[in-house]
Amino acid sequence: MADEQWGPAVRLLWGPPPGPPARGPRRGLTLEGIAGAGVAIADAEGLGGVSMQRVAAKLAVTKMALYRYVPGKAELVALMAEAAMPDPAAGLDAALERAGSGWRERLGAWARELLAAFRAHPWLLRATVGARAVGPREVGWLERALAALEGCGLSGAESMDAVVLVAGHVRGIAEQERAVSAEAAVGGAVGGAAGGGPDVELGAVLGEVMRLRGADFPALGAALASVARDGGQDQALDFGLERILDGIGLLVAARGAGA
Repeated sequence: MADEQWGPAVRLLWGPPPGPPARGPRRGLTLEGIAGAGVAIADAEGLGGVSMQRVAAKLAVTKMALYRYVPGKAELVALMAEAAMPDPAAGLDAALERAGSGWRERLGAWARELLAAFRAHPWLLRATVGARAVGPREVGWLERALAALEGCGLSGAESMDAVVLVAGHVRGIAEQERAVSAEAAVGGAVGGAAGGGPDVELGAVLGEVMRLRGADFPALGAALASVARDGGQDQALDFGLERILDGIGLLVAARGAGA
């Protein structure tokens, strides 16, 4: 069943690039070019703006000509996600090397590079969820995160869970940023919206609540005052990431390994 469902996408992602179609005009299409056209549309309009028809039009071919290379939208999105994910052998490896040899530093660097990828292509958040075909770049990212935990005494399952936990935190922050950006775009179109990251936006809303009903929420008022005094806004990524790494560190210590 899995092969029937994802087999075509897997073959496109991992197999040799197909040659020109046996019949019809030679258009010179490539999987890289097709994916690039889809990425350009998604970057401008989101994943909802992508269709086989739109991509074909961008490439100046008919939709039927496109189908000779890519059998459907699911396969198209898989190719797009692979193209948009940074090649781990480039920037990610360099970031991990700069981070040093410690598992904590390397996993932290991995998380920050992943957030940068989501920021560059917010539609990747939708394109990389659920059961689906994954390509060499995405698998390469997973490989490097797991490699950071080698020698820590964790089981394979524990290492996978740790990586999923870190990735989930990154995705949550990226989702908040994407939502704020979308709201700001709508607000700008109708007369303006506050700028800044998710914490800044939330702080502005809560500040207004405190102005109106602050006496009813003394603990919240004290927390917001501390944020304003200490400049603690927009630290959700680092704060959450450090706490997750603290927890993984306790497990590593219990196994008697790691640095």
